[in-house]
Amino acid sequence: MTEIVFPEHANHYGTLFGGNALQMLAKAAFVAARQCAQANVVMAAVSGVEFLAPVPQGSVLHLRAWVSRMGRSSLTVCVHGVISRPALAEELALKGVFEMVAVDGKGRPQPMATRYINQETT
Repeated sequence: MTEIVFPEHANHYGTLFGGNALQMLAKAAFVAARQCAQANVVMAAVSGVEFLAPVPQGSVLHLRAWVSRMGRSSLTVCVHGVISRPALAEELALKGVFEMVAVDGKGRPQPMATRYINQETT
């Protein structure tokens, strides 16, 4: 996913507010988990969140999420937020680990389909 840091996302220093950064990371984790689980998912826990570099207003932030573990009904999703700026190298600014759970229509954990195979495409 790609996000742009607008003024409404910034704190009083003109950089991405931590709460908004968490929301962006969580959204990327949700999308990755839902696609992998082929079911609705909810967040069960978040850990290892690190704010490694300030993200200035106007920055383009690329959120890269991947599933690092699949259980019967739960998944671990890692997310990195990378700042992209013209004429500068990309910089890792945010990262976090999210535990997601596949749920049924009543919000209860449900087993995930076993047909999913993680394959990279070129």
